[in-house]
Amino acid sequence: MPKCYLCPRKCGADRPSSRGFCGADTLRLGRAAPHFYEEPPVSGKNGSGTIFFSGCPLSCVFCQNHELSDGCFGKPVTVNKLADIMLSLQDRGCHNINLVSPTPYVKDIIKALDIAKLKIPVVYNTSGYERVQTLKALEGYVDIYLPDLKYVSGELSEKYSGAADYPSVAAGALSEMMRQRGGCEYGEDGMMKRGVIVRHLVLPSHKDESIAVLKFLHENYDKSKFLLSLMSQYVPDFKAGEYPEINRKLTKLEYRRVSEYAIALGFDGFFQDSSSQSSDFTPPFDLTGIDQ
Repeated sequence: MPKCYLCPRKCGADRPSSRGFCGADTLRLGRAAPHFYEEPPVSGKNGSGTIFFSGCPLSCVFCQNHELSDGCFGKPVTVNKLADIMLSLQDRGCHNINLVSPTPYVKDIIKALDIAKLKIPVVYNTSGYERVQTLKALEGYVDIYLPDLKYVSGELSEKYSGAADYPSVAAGALSEMMRQRGGCEYGEDGMMKRGVIVRHLVLPSHKDESIAVLKFLHENYDKSKFLLSLMSQYVPDFKAGEYPEINRKLTKLEYRRVSEYAIALGFDGFFQDSSSQSSDFTPPFDLTGIDQ
């Protein structure tokens, strides 16, 4: 197997005989099922056909999916099996196929999409830590990009996600995503068929960083090319207890200050209420949809 340089780490792991920084060795999934807690034009009434991949190029200390991202929990599958899973979710009426943390498996995903020949949109659900070269390989395969923009501070991105280069890398990735799929399009049912939704999770004690993220988006990108999803769903999880400043839920005041700034800048998109601050919205990673 050729060495892996898919993500910005470019660690050159010789998979499957060795694991890369992301923890991936072979194509591995933790869950595949309809998911109802994405943005409304992605989830709809039938759910987003969400496939959770194991491993991650980041190491976020507050990750809610840490069983997958850090522990690399999951079951190995073949490319043909991945294609079958996609088709099964399509047959169940899901509005799209939603690939969560897919970066280490882009080559296998492209092969599976070539086999499946889906009739519904493909969503690329990512941390934003992506190589432009890898995104270019996905052109024509991905209909909706759903990236995070977590930070603009290299200090914070190193502290909480182990990647000081995250801000510059994510900025380039967003530009490429908007070049490919910028400008949202919807079907008659109101479901998104094409576009970019940029997510930002407001962290406790860091509303100023969130305001800086919004300012960066406002000054560097055409707001007609994407929607903003400003998330308040943070709950302290995984290693967050080691960082007192984020070892609590977000306050309503913190989120309100950030959301008011987003509205003042004229962003179009989605805002969450405080009911989202619950681990109940994180699905169980129990191989649902994989063992069938």
